[in-house]
Amino acid sequence: MKLYRCSFYSLLFFGFIFLIGGSCGKSGTPTPPNPCSGVTVAVSATTSNPSAPGATNGSITATATGGSGFTFSINGAAFQSSGTFSGLAAGAYTVAAKNSNGCTGSSTFTLTAPNPCAGVTITVNGTVVNPTAPGATNGTITVTASGSTGFTFNINGGIFQSSGAFSNLADGNFVIVAKDVNGCTGTASFTLAAPNPCSGITITINGTITNPTIAGGNNGSIVATASGSTGFTYNINGGVFQSSGTFNNLPAGSYTIIAKNVNACTGSAVFTLTNPNPCSGVTITASPSVTGTDPCRTSNGIITVTPGGGTGPFTFQLNSGTFQSSNIFSNLPIGIYSISAKDANSCIGTTANVQILNLPSGSLFNAVRTVLQNNCVNCHNNTTTEGGMNWTVDCNIVTFKDRIQARAVNGTPSSMPPTGLMPASERQKIVDWINAGGKFTD
Repeated sequence: MKLYRCSFYSLLFFGFIFLIGGSCGKSGTPTPPNPCSGVTVAVSATTSNPSAPGATNGSITATATGGSGFTFSINGAAFQSSGTFSGLAAGAYTVAAKNSNGCTGSSTFTLTAPNPCAGVTITVNGTVVNPTAPGATNGTITVTASGSTGFTFNINGGIFQSSGAFSNLADGNFVIVAKDVNGCTGTASFTLAAPNPCSGITITINGTITNPTIAGGNNGSIVATASGSTGFTYNINGGVFQSSGTFNNLPAGSYTIIAKNVNACTGSAVFTLTNPNPCSGVTITASPSVTGTDPCRTSNGIITVTPGGGTGPFTFQLNSGTFQSSNIFSNLPIGIYSISAKDANSCIGTTANVQILNLPSGSLFNAVRTVLQNNCVNCHNNTTTEGGMNWTVDCNIVTFKDRIQARAVNGTPSSMPPTGLMPASERQKIVDWINAGGKFTD
């Protein structure tokens, strides 16, 4: 049954459609079915690797399934009827197969060359000749290789050369590689060492020091000289090397001076500068004046120190105690004391010993004591202490002076002695003493 296709032309006029012409013809050739639908072309092969690195005698023999009448292509080349491809080097190859209906499939196959270095061990041996002096470039390394043939050599990654001899070398570390005809390699490391220019050289430093002239001064100096080689330069405490061994403007301290010769061989020595002793020749004295203690009062002795010699200001010490700025030590009980003085430079003088004694009784007190002994001791003594008063103890007289004045001078609340007040002259002695202060020393 044949199909035809018709076409018409229409005209719209006052709401009516008029068919005014058309044509009919064949509908064309029908689309044939896809011959590759549901068809899978699979490619398989047997391979033969090249027999050596760089060889081109490898081959791939391919077969295909998924149709018939196959032709084959390798790496996009023209299709051929045979699935065999020969004369191949190592590498990856894509083989495509196409059946009689043009359906295709492909697979990739890899050919590998054998490893020429498998089982090959290349050993590098050599002899070295060190440079003859520091900085010289006349060292050599001569190597040979074993374990294969056709060797070339390089040094420290340079260009390969046919000779295993390398010359004009300075001191240092070198790696030499030997490579055979197949590119198999072996390596060895060699070290060239320049002779030690300091071997057998002993550099000795002597010096003359001048200490600072005052404590804290920086006018000291060191003049150093070296022996044991030539061409010396010097540094002090790790500073910059200089041609002179003289170092000025130095304070007290420890200094290390290094001498270096033309080959950088060194020697060192330590010198110490010290400040002058500010106490040398200085004699410091401590002259005390003593005020004894009143036996009826609590520890009121005084030592006043007057320094001599040295440089002020001074500080003063009592009995190995802390130095103090005041030269007066007060409130001291009777006893023996040591004193010393220290000047501004911390120079300490010799120690002086001084004794504090009880002060003697004063004349007014003596007069009162005589009055009491003559008039009152019969009732106020060590065995009879009327009212608890014992006038044979000097300090009791001082302690109870107000009671004595009340009874013996004023007769309050009763007179003392009981027989009547003493004569006015005797009572005046008591008044005079009390008005003077009423102390043991008055």
